[in-house]
Amino acid sequence: MLDPKHIGLKLPAFQATAEAGRLRFFAQAIGETNPIYIDESAARDAGHPGLPLPPTFLFSLELESPSSAWRDDIGIRIERILHGEQTFAYHRMAYAGDTFTFEGRITDIYSKKGGALSFVVKESRVTNQRGEHVADLRSVIVHKN
Repeated sequence: MLDPKHIGLKLPAFQATAEAGRLRFFAQAIGETNPIYIDESAARDAGHPGLPLPPTFLFSLELESPSSAWRDDIGIRIERILHGEQTFAYHRMAYAGDTFTFEGRITDIYSKKGGALSFVVKESRVTNQRGEHVADLRSVIVHKN
């Protein structure tokens, strides 16, 4: 069982840039048909300065965190986890070329099924290169103990 003493743990902040080619690939992979996510002309015609990020793309960028040591510190074994939940709260638009800073922390750890499963709740604040608050991400990792 994972120890709740890790609640409040701040994760190492990191930066990632949203590249236009990756946005197009992501939009196509999720079956997005709105041309503003694939065609820069269509995005500009719709009033955007460039390709906007598809709504769940920040999750992909967050997975690029260069540090996974926090998982070891908590006792998470990668072969025992499942992705349990993901939510997004957006505060402003984000676009291709933006560089984002992800600042995460563990906000809860709890168990179910008599301790057979632990749930780790991670929340991340995302800001852009101008320091503007872009989004809040929340994910739940399920760990089989």
